[in-house]
Amino acid sequence: MIRIGYSANHTVRSRDCNRRRRQKAPGEGKDEHPQILRGSRVTAESDPPGAHSEAAAGPLGRTAYWIGSAGLLIATAADAIAVAGRHTGFHLLGSIEVVQASVVLIASSAMVAATIVGAHASVHILTERLRPGTARRLARGAALLGTLLFLLIAAGSAWVASDLWSGFEQTELLGIPLRWLRLLWIAAALLIAMLFLRTATRRAA
Repeated sequence: MIRIGYSANHTVRSRDCNRRRRQKAPGEGKDEHPQILRGSRVTAESDPPGAHSEAAAGPLGRTAYWIGSAGLLIATAADAIAVAGRHTGFHLLGSIEVVQASVVLIASSAMVAATIVGAHASVHILTERLRPGTARRLARGAALLGTLLFLLIAAGSAWVASDLWSGFEQTELLGIPLRWLRLLWIAAALLIAMLFLRTATRRAA
């Protein structure tokens, strides 16, 4: 009868192989293709700690922060009171209109703050594989396109606001005037366009 199994020598050789696998040379465990991960990293990872907070600490950043915070608190409070009122028999009149007006404050301040700190979504898979000069020119062109885009948005919003200015446009229940919300968004769009233009000229220099 032939006995099938592992011999003692085979067991010793297996242990030696496992020991050699665990004792890797320095650098063997590193990723062989780090450029794949480098190409998709988030921009904020390359910034020093606190860079965004320092950039947003200026008067403009603080103003955007407080406007957005006020809008968020108002929207949260109005929605929470409206939901709680459904179970207690208390009805908050015009809660949806309050939330809608607060969204204008939140969105405008968020866009301004994101432009100040350069936190708009961006992908570097292509630009990191280009020459530094080419990448800088593309970044400058993207900033100029952002300037043009928000100038067009501000112009369109101003056109609509001018047509409806004499109509005293307001909400249905609470009578919240919409002209001031439109002016806030127009001012935010113009400010964002100026920030993009400043970014483009700074990179050009």
